[in-house]
Amino acid sequence: MELLEVLRRPYITEKATSLQAQNKYAFEVDLKANKHQIRQAVEVAFKVRVKDVHVLREHGKMRHMGRFRTRSPETKKAVVTLMAGDKIEFFQSV
Repeated sequence: MELLEVLRRPYITEKATSLQAQNKYAFEVDLKANKHQIRQAVEVAFKVRVKDVHVLREHGKMRHMGRFRTRSPETKKAVVTLMAGDKIEFFQSV
């Protein structure tokens, strides 16, 4: 898996925004990615040093549409803690 394919998109929610004060950033990542690949991808893409990576896997929920049942897709999130002094400028507000 290529390093830049690991990161799908940043999570921009109220909780993820409040984590930025603690130097933590949230990303949606590929389901097959592990912590080492996520660490390398963030370091290469944003030129920062990663201190820690936490990974969460969200299972898809069952949805009912009339008689039919479907499942929403599974996702995987990573909360990345950066070393002191490093920031990701992509998330900074104007």
